[in-house]
Amino acid sequence: MKPVAFDYERPRTIGEAVRLLSESPDAKIISGGQTLGPMLNLRLVQPALLVDITRIPELTRIEETDDAVILGACVTHAAIEDKRIADPSHGFLAEVARGIAYRAVRTRGTVGGSLAHADPAADWLSCLIALGAEVLLTGLSGQRRLTLTEFVRGALDTQLEPDEILDGIHIPKLSKRARAGFAKICRKSGEFADAIGVVVHDADRRALHLVAGAVQGQPIVIAAGNERTPGASWPPPLESLREKLEQAGLGGDAYELNIHMAALERAIRNAQAS
Repeated sequence: MKPVAFDYERPRTIGEAVRLLSESPDAKIISGGQTLGPMLNLRLVQPALLVDITRIPELTRIEETDDAVILGACVTHAAIEDKRIADPSHGFLAEVARGIAYRAVRTRGTVGGSLAHADPAADWLSCLIALGAEVLLTGLSGQRRLTLTEFVRGALDTQLEPDEILDGIHIPKLSKRARAGFAKICRKSGEFADAIGVVVHDADRRALHLVAGAVQGQPIVIAAGNERTPGASWPPPLESLREKLEQAGLGGDAYELNIHMAALERAIRNAQAS
């Protein structure tokens, strides 16, 4: 099967792209096309207009401040894997990028596209939630900034308005003593995960974030806070994590509970070894 007929535009600025989106309610944004391409071919989406944002310079920007790094939405997984960006995570982002699908996919796929699609089984969503990242959205009414937990409402469902572009990701810098661990369980290498576990522990900021991804909806933030919070010690007690997963809705399925606990345990071990 092939896509239905559509118009195609390649704007050169974010403002021009926003205008095109506002004028066509049935428009879709395309960047790497690793998700949208197959959906077009299967006719799961049938846009009247494709807005190709890959030639907008602002969307490949890399900005560094004292406490954060901002990545343009069109920065590719491969650029992160190859450490061609200012890295706020001391190598953690590159480690995650290395495990995304295959090199051909990583060369074209973009971090902004992954977040905008909001597939719960995608790696970046869970990892960037654990890092406390925020998304920058630009539309006709201007720019707004949301945490990822605010941005993602559920599986494949976000706060992105029809005339808005996700134009950047704001990622706080980890301290030098910070530890981060990631693990995913897949049936076959390169496939989407059946379970994802992420842990970020930053002792200097007294921050401890744990996230279970590849669930039915939004990734589950199991613990987020500081080490003064009861139960937020390092390493976190596994029984407490199991209870919180059960409270989040995984308790009714023993397999789901066990596989997500296994991913979290591996992530914690990886963080301890980092």
